[in-house]
Amino acid sequence: MRFDLHVPESRSLKTKRRAIRPITDGLRQKFRVSVAEVGCHDQWQRSIIAVAAVSESSAHLDDLLANCERFVYSAPEVEVLDVSTSYLEDPA
Repeated sequence: MRFDLHVPESRSLKTKRRAIRPITDGLRQKFRVSVAEVGCHDQWQRSIIAVAAVSESSAHLDDLLANCERFVYSAPEVEVLDVSTSYLEDPA
């Protein structure tokens, strides 16, 4: 899952990271998913973060990603511009 985020109050990269860090840390701690900032590293008011998870059940994975999405939308210092989800399935 990828989140394209806008940080409207940010005036520096340091301020942006201060707004993004609680989101990435919260996702890792609360949902036990892998999270990384994967884009817009040099832009003050934009960030793209990606969440990755593995599950034996597609229903469980859908619930987990829905909870992650709600968590990101609830972050007070960012505006979600876009969310995209893609799946890799085991070919076996």
